[in-house]
Amino acid sequence: MAKLYFRYGTMDSAKTLNLLAVAHNYRKQGKRVLLLKPRLDDRFGPQIIRSRSGLEAEADVLVDDDELLDVEALRGLNCILVDEAQFLSEALVEQLRELTVSLDIPVICYGLRTDFQGRLFPGARRLFELADSIEEVKVTCQFCNRKAVFNLRMRGDRAVLEGPQIELGGDERYLPACYVHYSEELRRAADTTLGIQAE
Repeated sequence: MAKLYFRYGTMDSAKTLNLLAVAHNYRKQGKRVLLLKPRLDDRFGPQIIRSRSGLEAEADVLVDDDELLDVEALRGLNCILVDEAQFLSEALVEQLRELTVSLDIPVICYGLRTDFQGRLFPGARRLFELADSIEEVKVTCQFCNRKAVFNLRMRGDRAVLEGPQIELGGDERYLPACYVHYSEELRRAADTTLGIQAE
């Protein structure tokens, strides 16, 4: 039976590069792979899946938050690859889980575990609950050599403490950080905010 995979990591951990490499390998073998991403991720254009290394491919399917897939259109696929899976709805994650059984198609999802406040995204939470295989894609902290486990949202040289859960961005907005530096940057931002309020 095919499996549902969740490969998660912080920003800048080469998740999309891994996805594109997997897609390339399937296609090199003459196999049919479907590339899927949430429609809201339009950083590089509506259809483009791009890694920070510059490699890119066109998504075959874009999904909205309340959308499910047309099952009949998926028959005969060898694999479904999902970019930015943290933005998927719980219902779509559940459908992807079911497709591994009903159509025997492996589904490999790549995405963030948590947001800039260290809270699980709904799509990531459901993937942790349902995936057969969970693998961390690792990268080191921006500030040291420890493993990064948090995403710092930045404005200039300061961490952001509040805001919407979803705010698209890349290196200019997010930094991977270990817990020590994540905490330090949040404290530094809070101290700065308190200093401004005290004036």
